[in-house]
Amino acid sequence: MPESTRHNRPVRLLAAITLAAVFAGCATPPKKPLRRADEVRAQLMTLIPVGAQDRAGWALDITDAFYALDVEPTSSHLCAAIAVIEQESSFVADPPVPNLGRIAQEEIDRRAGAHHIPAFMVHAAMAIKSSDGRSYNDRIAAVRTERELSLVFEDLIDRVPLGQTLFADSNPVKTGGPMQVSVAIAEQFTRTHPYPYPYDGSIRHAVFSRRGGVYFGIAHLLAYPVSYERMIYRFADYNAGFYASRNAAFQNAIQVLTKQPLAYDGDLVDYAGGTGHTELAVRTLGKRLQMSDGDIHDALAQGETFDFEKTSLYRKVHAMADRANGAPLPRAMLPQIGLDSPKITRRFTTAMFAESVERRYRACLARAAAKT
Repeated sequence: MPESTRHNRPVRLLAAITLAAVFAGCATPPKKPLRRADEVRAQLMTLIPVGAQDRAGWALDITDAFYALDVEPTSSHLCAAIAVIEQESSFVADPPVPNLGRIAQEEIDRRAGAHHIPAFMVHAAMAIKSSDGRSYNDRIAAVRTERELSLVFEDLIDRVPLGQTLFADSNPVKTGGPMQVSVAIAEQFTRTHPYPYPYDGSIRHAVFSRRGGVYFGIAHLLAYPVSYERMIYRFADYNAGFYASRNAAFQNAIQVLTKQPLAYDGDLVDYAGGTGHTELAVRTLGKRLQMSDGDIHDALAQGETFDFEKTSLYRKVHAMADRANGAPLPRAMLPQIGLDSPKITRRFTTAMFAESVERRYRACLARAAAKT
């Protein structure tokens, strides 16, 4: 998953609200699947692009994920998952990344510079033989996928003191697998939802597998409640964070009321500990809202949960903005966030990501309609 500037915070989602709270705040639990698993697999075989390798294996893993997560396998939901997989990996379980070795070496050099470590020390450490007999330099030069690179970094952190200095026991490979899921989000999810398949004890390793990557990707895409009328907003949230599309629309409503320009990035509070632009703008409405700064902050801090929509702040702001606008404002908008990652070689935004996935989703729905 291309990294948005919203995701470049130090795991902002985890700092603001745990996934446990997200699920605890559900208005209603996900519907139980009503269809037989063999029917779902059969439909998936007609929906997965014909060029995908091992379509039967993909159909099995996707079906299993829907049942394990208790998410209803409707045509819309199946196509949403298929569209994200196609966008992120073209149905390759461990997709190759161009120039990954160079990207990894640049990251090592960047971290060394930040720690004021001389280049000769870095070169000497990288020339050490790793656990498979090759030097770390040779292994990094040969990597093609994020799974391979993650394993090199695990080895480097475990065996070389310099690796521990550079990475502080934190593997710099943050996303992976066929749906490019955040490892941190997957690990957090398992605290309230035990991983249902056998694995070696490392959720990171599970994320990089086809079965685990699909499971955690579908969880991140569909296993939480929303009020959206269009799937495209889930696609945007998949990239930018829970409820980013709803929050961008809320920021638009604040801008209508205050005339203060705001970034439609979905961040309602400053997760670094300060007071963000959105919160400052809302505070100017305090008297009209009959809310203190503390009350406003407490409400905004629920911005990555479904329950934010139940707060008096959310309801009052939208009611006031609708009146000021003379017509109802949207309750969801595509966030305006630039994506920043060494893997991205051209201008790309969250909106562009969501629109690209939406096109794949629509094509999948057309295939589903043609088969009925």
